[in-house]
Amino acid sequence: MVALLDHKTLISKPSLFRALTGVEASEFNSIYARVLAKYEESEEKRLARDDRKRKVGAGHPFTLPLQERLLTFLMYYRVYATSALLGFLFGVDQSNVIKDIHKLEPLLKSILPTPQKVYGRVKQLQTLQEIQAMFPELKAFTDATEQQIPRPQRKLKRKTHYSGKKKRHTVKTQLTVNSQGLIVHKTRHAKGSMHDYALFKRGHPDLPKKVKEEFDLGYVGVKGDFPGLNCAVPFKKKNPGRGKVGVKAEELSEEQKAFNKELASERVVSEHTNSRLKKFLIWGGIFRNRPRCYDVMTDIVSGLVNFRILGTLTV
Repeated sequence: MVALLDHKTLISKPSLFRALTGVEASEFNSIYARVLAKYEESEEKRLARDDRKRKVGAGHPFTLPLQERLLTFLMYYRVYATSALLGFLFGVDQSNVIKDIHKLEPLLKSILPTPQKVYGRVKQLQTLQEIQAMFPELKAFTDATEQQIPRPQRKLKRKTHYSGKKKRHTVKTQLTVNSQGLIVHKTRHAKGSMHDYALFKRGHPDLPKKVKEEFDLGYVGVKGDFPGLNCAVPFKKKNPGRGKVGVKAEELSEEQKAFNKELASERVVSEHTNSRLKKFLIWGGIFRNRPRCYDVMTDIVSGLVNFRILGTLTV
């Protein structure tokens, strides 16, 4: 099978390379250098697993070189094309594409600055200078994002994963970012029917006391349930209650409106981060893969976004 696309051809067109992979050519080279350095160790660990049925060395060798497999992996995450299309472009069978992607996922997750690694660094912050380096404005922004999944076959799952907000079946992930958009914390995915605040109570970051955590209206009540939390929540109109037909909610004061407006202008950075994540269509489109692979996918995409923000693979 003849390949219609390869690394040499694509890297000669920088704008097309960025559009198809989600990273610049220089960033791809940095990732490839780290993958190449850790590849042999990763392969030895994979081949030495206890459930292996054949001796090491058995089986057909990889058809594509490592650089082409990494390119295929990034294209899969960025454009979320089918394995049949990627196989056609790179001159391999679609089963090879799937195997190459699954075998590279643990390695990519280990080298990228994933939220777990960043949060581990946050837990080690002690001095004010270290805290300000991680949180330049001493502020963090928490929000949840949803992704559509195919309509579940089981009735119970259709009910638990149906999002009343999105009017479709979804899974939900909560993210906490700093003022630069760096993802410092990410939860495991939850059912689409779960409320944002319920997800926060199930798993939320423990940030330094000097860092103010800012929320939207989906987190009303956090101040009462977490009195020691340094946070800001927008003001909400008070509902007049049931039975009061035609009675409007009391308008917010000018000071409250000004506070809400300023808070929204600061929190827009979390929306920008969500936009960056959703440009990788494996997270931005309908998730077609198995649910057990979902958190690995979000770890890798978050790591790629963090890498582009930090400019380095080291946290």
